[in-house]
Amino acid sequence: MKSLLIFALGSSHAFGAEVARRLGVACAPHEERAFEDGEYKLRPLASVRGGDVYLIFSLYREAGASSAEKLLKLLFFIGALKDSGAARVTAVVPYLAFSRKDRRTKPRDPITTRYVAQLFDAMRADAVMTIDVHNLAAFENAFRCETIPLDAHALFARHLAPRLGDAPVAVVSPDLGGEKRAELFRQKLESRLGRPVAKAFMDKTRSEGRVTGELFAGDVAGRAAIILDDLIAGGGTIARTAAACRAHGAASVHAVATHGVFTEKTPATLMGAGLDALLLTDSVPLTDTAALTLQDQLAVLPLAELFAQAIGRRHGNGSISDLLANGP
Repeated sequence: MKSLLIFALGSSHAFGAEVARRLGVACAPHEERAFEDGEYKLRPLASVRGGDVYLIFSLYREAGASSAEKLLKLLFFIGALKDSGAARVTAVVPYLAFSRKDRRTKPRDPITTRYVAQLFDAMRADAVMTIDVHNLAAFENAFRCETIPLDAHALFARHLAPRLGDAPVAVVSPDLGGEKRAELFRQKLESRLGRPVAKAFMDKTRSEGRVTGELFAGDVAGRAAIILDDLIAGGGTIARTAAACRAHGAASVHAVATHGVFTEKTPATLMGAGLDALLLTDSVPLTDTAALTLQDQLAVLPLAELFAQAIGRRHGNGSISDLLANGP
């Protein structure tokens, strides 16, 4: 079997080190060198020839590094690994930036998902592993290399089930585009609870930064309403859906999302939404200010074990489908 190597770039090093630890290995050493003019060089400092390499880097914006800059570094490192003889390179990208623009809604719109896929293909990536990508079908269709989409549904259901107790529950999609995602999670939660879970959805149309749509359908009256989305950015979508759930008689409102790609104003928006609980993962680290503001409602689930098991199963030709079905 080809040797397993884990690299973790930049701010993802702590996450990557935890993934590697759970796999019983250490992160392989590498160099990230910045030049005076803002350019940079990245290279592995261990032999990768013939190896099965997993390169971990979450592409969220952070202080001093945009998503675009991080994407470029990731691509450069993939190229360096392939040029150095790696037999297989899998990009492990917990938050995959630029995946929200996956279709044309206006004349001459870009399809950014496809352009990003072409960049990974050009660097000869063998596979891309991510979690709760914005549009699963668009993600799988855009890439020519293998795609390994994970989801946090089992983790969310395991966390929520004991906290919901015997309360009646409804899973709510904040827009029609997320209805399939919400339905898959509803089924997972229903199986975990061992009783029926209702569903609902909110209409939403976004154009030039303005959100419209007031239609709400489904049964949330007297229920714990769980709003599920792939990410929270400004928080407005969650806030308006929470208000609709309250207006339709929800007994409590919980917001669940994998990626907390918050802006500076997001914590205040979510605080004003009257949420009973907010559940995220650590795919995107929250700022200390955001965590402090939301601490009474907030829970953050770690993803290291899920990614470690997915990498271990891929390396050993195991079943990732079984992992997603049952959770880590």
